[in-house]
Amino acid sequence: MRTTDHAAAVVVGGSLAGLMAALGLAKFGIAVTVLERSGPQPRGGAALGGAESNLHRLVGPDGLAGPEATAAALNGSRPHLQSWAQAHGLLRRAAAADPHIDLVHGARVVEAGQDETSAWARTADGAIHRGDLVVGADGHRSVVRRVVAPERPDAAFAGYVIWLGIAEEPELDVEAWPPGMDIFDAGADCLLGYPLAESAPPGRRRLGWAWFDRRRNDLLRATGCVDGDVVQHSLRPADLPASLIAELDAEAAQWPAAWRDAVRACLRRRGVTGTPVAEYVPDRLVRGRIALVGDAAHVSTPMTGRGFGVALTDAEVLADEVAKAVAEARDDAIPAALRSYQDRSLGRARELVESGQRFSRSFAG
Repeated sequence: MRTTDHAAAVVVGGSLAGLMAALGLAKFGIAVTVLERSGPQPRGGAALGGAESNLHRLVGPDGLAGPEATAAALNGSRPHLQSWAQAHGLLRRAAAADPHIDLVHGARVVEAGQDETSAWARTADGAIHRGDLVVGADGHRSVVRRVVAPERPDAAFAGYVIWLGIAEEPELDVEAWPPGMDIFDAGADCLLGYPLAESAPPGRRRLGWAWFDRRRNDLLRATGCVDGDVVQHSLRPADLPASLIAELDAEAAQWPAAWRDAVRACLRRRGVTGTPVAEYVPDRLVRGRIALVGDAAHVSTPMTGRGFGVALTDAEVLADEVAKAVAEARDDAIPAALRSYQDRSLGRARELVESGQRFSRSFAG
């Protein structure tokens, strides 16, 4: 529904992909409402390779500001936006400062739909938000995907879990700080370790890690994290059984000293989340006036290390096509623009997931 001389868009999901899509559209003067089910407080997450250089394309050099940049300036260096929380904080600040973007928190979308002239999203409180288009950026369990691909709406469990944690330097006894990312293969287990916020001074540094584990699938099903072939939710730190904490602590002995200490430090304070890996190879990204971006569009194993970059490209291509459609001002311009977005993006999205599936099949057996 046209509210200004430009289009109006509704973005479902205010995580990384949703905020990037909103910022991309807003750059062209498009009014965007972002519906996010959680509150404004940041959540946890893993590392994002190349986040700073990628985000520079979207928010520009002036957008790379805030606490991380200030801390880096005091130390004479540039910030390294490697954690999910840092990237999300930057995007959220940029979106909050953009007059074209309305961030709505606590808005859980339960249904999406469309007619010939508009698309809409309905939240749990009954409110209906309309626009010229709806962008689904609501993650691997996307509600919006059920409209775009009703014949295959769910991502599939890949057969393993990733334990995630971030250890603070004061809780570690590390003689030599790891200079960069390490990968260790132990057969049934694989560990990725990565220093976070490299611009932080000694004493305030952090080590992030991701432990790929294919032996706990029974636990995932017993706790409801996986139901059949569908991932339902992560195993939260507070829900980790004491027996599992002890098992992981003992198994951490297989990792080199710095990473072993980082894992055990997180286990001691229950700072570990278990995320079952899901995968989704899309057959389509668009239906009418509704489009998907990020994990709503394509779900790949984190082992690819490319999900963030592809989600950013989704946002840029979508914004480019919608902006051209608005300039044309035809009744069918938005659906045509979304089809062009799909033509430019579907192959890249499928390749991303399929490349990760090769690892998953080898690792999970």
